[in-house]
Amino acid sequence: MGLQRPRSAWLYFAVAALVACDLMPALSQAWPFPWPEDRIARYTARRTSSPIVIDGRLDEPGWESVERSPRFADLISGRPGMHDTRAAVLWDDMYLYVGYWVEEPFVEATLTQRDAPIYQNNDVELFIAGRDAYYEFEMNAFGTIYEVFFIWEREFESSGYARRPEFDRSGPGVRPFNGVGFRQHPRGPRIGYWNWDMPGLESAVHVDGTINDHKDRDRGWTAELRIPWRSLEPLAMPDARALPPRDGDEWRMDFSRFNQYKEAAPAKDSGGWAWSPHGVWDSHIPELFTRVRFSTEVVASINGPSPGRPGARYPHRLPQPRQR
Repeated sequence: MGLQRPRSAWLYFAVAALVACDLMPALSQAWPFPWPEDRIARYTARRTSSPIVIDGRLDEPGWESVERSPRFADLISGRPGMHDTRAAVLWDDMYLYVGYWVEEPFVEATLTQRDAPIYQNNDVELFIAGRDAYYEFEMNAFGTIYEVFFIWEREFESSGYARRPEFDRSGPGVRPFNGVGFRQHPRGPRIGYWNWDMPGLESAVHVDGTINDHKDRDRGWTAELRIPWRSLEPLAMPDARALPPRDGDEWRMDFSRFNQYKEAAPAKDSGGWAWSPHGVWDSHIPELFTRVRFSTEVVASINGPSPGRPGARYPHRLPQPRQR
């Protein structure tokens, strides 16, 4: 006859197994988003001490010395994009500034009407998230823009949006929204305001080449925007965050580029590239936005190019043909 475990031991293992089974779903759902939390990009946004003209050229001293993002990567896989794309953030007491450097051998655009579906052109996009709402901005190489303001349905009443006339749910251009490719967000659906215009927004592009002309090879285009801090008050309202931010304050922002073409096989190019990938075809996941920490340190002047700090407009272009 073999040895038998005491009944208490068997009971212990049985209970432990049941607890483990119960914990497994909780552990697997501890981070319910499709990109690892520890791989979300981080950036320090520094102040500019010199004036910035919004002309799309990004040639002021602040832009010349600012630290740029890494090369944008595929929104889903995280692999480097076929063409170099970078972004950067500056700020002062009055404004938030965002710039994009877009390598593009054939610059194209078709849409010219404000709030046309710019995502149907090659574009750059910016999302800015507050605690219970976020703002979406898109712009093509013509400088045509598209804007939407989204509020999480569950927080519409508790965060005070329901009491503000500009967020009347019965207005034109207001409708429910439940994401794009990630439709089971833990916070549920959103209310989208396609009638929203960011007060005081200024934006511009500059094309380094000839738009819609394939007889030559372009170098790319740059995009620039300026948003008054006071205009971000609807995003700051729920948690009463400071405007302008205090030293060390963090905002979540998403920076991306979407193309109407894809790199040829065997590359697995989704057609969308971002500073911080999402692991799914959906930009509308604020939890995966780049963590932008604001510093009161003034952006430093530099001598010559260094990684992330340009000495030329497109200094990070990879040699051709690309190595896969």
